[in-house]
Amino acid sequence: QVQLVESRGGLVQPGGSLKLSCAASGRTFSSYAMGWFRQAPGKEREFVVAITWSGGRTYYADSVKGRFTISRDNAKNTVYLQMNSLKPEDTAIYYCAADPIVLRVIAGDSDYWGPGTQVAVSS
Repeated sequence: QVQLVESRGGLVQPGGSLKLSCAASGRTFSSYAMGWFRQAPGKEREFVVAITWSGGRTYYADSVKGRFTISRDNAKNTVYLQMNSLKPEDTAIYYCAADPIVLRVIAGDSDYWGPGTQVAVSS
């Protein structure tokens, strides 16, 4: 079992930055691929970014390439999402996800999900 808890999001002005974290319980965190999804009001949940268990490979949605960066610290059982150059269309609830297989993370079929955290980008 893996339990995921995202850090608190917040309100950010367009062009600003915000860093989210997702803390995982369980001793097998380092064997899980991790990812972030988001769901905007009235829209379906969409893939944002994923990282393999080792951190050796990352995968980004086109909409966030060059602006968002995922990283992980297996010693701290934590994955991070650095979001720069934020836009109003980045406003959403952001969810952390974990699964042993990175392709399942990307597909949205992860075994484990966090409860989500709200990010709002507005002036």
